[in-house]
Amino acid sequence: MTAKPLIALAMGDPAGISPELTAKLAAQDDIRARSRLVVIGDHRVFDEGARIAGVKPELRMVEQGADLRAADGDALFVDLGHLDPADVERGIASLAGGRFALANYRHALELGRDGRVDAVCFTPFNKQAMRLARAEYDDEIAFSAEMVGLKTAASEFNVLGELWNARVTSHIPLRDVAAKLSSERIHRALKLTDACMRNAGFVRPRIAVAGLNPHAGDGGNFGREEIDVIAPVVAAGQREGIAAEGPFPADTVFLRAKSGAFDAVLTMYHDQGQIAMKLMGFDRGVTLLGGFPFPICTPAHGTAYDIAGQGVASIGASRAALLLAAEMTARRVDRGGA
Repeated sequence: MTAKPLIALAMGDPAGISPELTAKLAAQDDIRARSRLVVIGDHRVFDEGARIAGVKPELRMVEQGADLRAADGDALFVDLGHLDPADVERGIASLAGGRFALANYRHALELGRDGRVDAVCFTPFNKQAMRLARAEYDDEIAFSAEMVGLKTAASEFNVLGELWNARVTSHIPLRDVAAKLSSERIHRALKLTDACMRNAGFVRPRIAVAGLNPHAGDGGNFGREEIDVIAPVVAAGQREGIAAEGPFPADTVFLRAKSGAFDAVLTMYHDQGQIAMKLMGFDRGVTLLGGFPFPICTPAHGTAYDIAGQGVASIGASRAALLLAAEMTARRVDRGGA
């Protein structure tokens, strides 16, 4: 019998809904049936989250250096003991909150890097708080790559059921997007999308590539990026065996993908895909960091400061993130760890 995937779950921003989401996840029977959780945080913050959520999950406390695979219990807790809940004001981004989330995530990534867990998940971060704790903090991709020592390409993917959204550029100002859209960058994003989706179980993912300009440039009337840069990359991908098509107008391509014509849409910038995906399933969307040696997943929504502490936060996207991480880990094992 194959062992259940061991998944590190880092607690996110303590001023938002992350503590209650973490507690709810640890109490979910279906998650515990399909994985072994290793929650990383401070037990005082976790206990407060459990109180708000109205759950009482049982977790076995383990030391930071413990052999997690050999530890008894179907759900474990690594207590870093680094935050008193009284030191954080709910609904406010703070240095203390950023340090808490950053330490938890760093520890989870180190466990993944060292092969001590099979996957990493985290409940939502607040980027303002993260930058208060680490001025050079850009986003989860750059931080994760640094912690893991990744030297190859990585990217964020948004996943909604069987539909994926990939992007060429991510957390940069909109005014910089066109200048960043080189053939090399788009080609790298297309190849990474194809590879990550195959690792997730797609035999030959059908990838629609969005244009940059209105109406995909309208034959050059509204810009030539589609003609000069994007279309040649799509053709190159096809010659390499990638099932890519496009470029398509960004305002209609998701309608075709939603109807089943494509498995993924590769967009040129962050909001081009995020708006569509969140409209289709804000409470179910997952963000996957692809290109790493192990799955890294989180809900696609944020810290929801406005409802923190009310016990009403939906677990849907967080649950989907953990289950995706478990499924991807199981597929890696079936392929012999590739």
